[in-house]
Amino acid sequence: MDNKLVIGIASSALFNLEASDKVFRESGEEAYRSYQEENLDNPLDPGVAFPFIRRLLSLNDLADEDGALVEVIILSRNDPDTGLRVMKSVEHHGLPITRAIFMQGKSPYKFMPVLHMSLFLSANPIDVQEATARNLPAGQVLPSNYTEDDKDSDLRIAFDFDGVLADDASERVMQAEGLDRFHAHETANAVTPHSPGPLQDFLRQVNEIQRREEARRAADPEYRIRLHVSIVTARNAPSHQRAIASLKAWGVTVNDAFFLGGIDKGAVISVLKPHIFFDDQQGHLVSTSQVAPSVHVPFGVINTAPRPGS
Repeated sequence: MDNKLVIGIASSALFNLEASDKVFRESGEEAYRSYQEENLDNPLDPGVAFPFIRRLLSLNDLADEDGALVEVIILSRNDPDTGLRVMKSVEHHGLPITRAIFMQGKSPYKFMPVLHMSLFLSANPIDVQEATARNLPAGQVLPSNYTEDDKDSDLRIAFDFDGVLADDASERVMQAEGLDRFHAHETANAVTPHSPGPLQDFLRQVNEIQRREEARRAADPEYRIRLHVSIVTARNAPSHQRAIASLKAWGVTVNDAFFLGGIDKGAVISVLKPHIFFDDQQGHLVSTSQVAPSVHVPFGVINTAPRPGS
């Protein structure tokens, strides 16, 4: 696993479990078990993260004799019996996923470090919050109206910057002292790289796959690059300088950068059309989740500050 991009994904993010969850909520665990057994040969429909995972796994066609570049492992609260439907659905949809951890009623995110995972995706907010509290890179996949375009074989990944790729030190200044002080702080520290945030290592490993694509294109000029990475951030000038300097200092790259200065991210995301977008602020994700698969990364001060009236 050391030389692969390893991602853990809950069945709730990979497949649409709305009907199954309804049975569990309304009728309890035994009815849920019976329901899954009765529908064992009825494949689950794709969920919000399915397009991202399918496209990411397709990049394994770049692999050499060292083996696959991407490994996806199912991390499930199901027991092995009820999880069987998940694995049958994986097979039905042609996903090359062969590894899974099933732990009845418990989230397996604690196994992320030993499996060298750079990301855990789940629709369960509690599991994601607990993983993040343990400094594990995790995100909650939000409900979305996104419709996959099967004719589009590219994979577009978009990140917010603060609280996602970078830590939340500057966000703390913003929350405590306001926008003007934030810009002054970032200008004074323009050449000082941020400390990495929860998904910086994930981006680094995505970059490794991008380098494989560049090598393939160098060998075959007709090869078309499929993997594209962007940052979409509320930063604008002059605070953009430190973000760019941090990326360079970390040795990571992005193809595109959007410094929006407060413009609604949903409008930009609707044109960019990423197959997944990561942001630490739920307010930004309200609009983006309507047009693209969106993931809440519950990291940093913005996710721990008391809410108004609390």
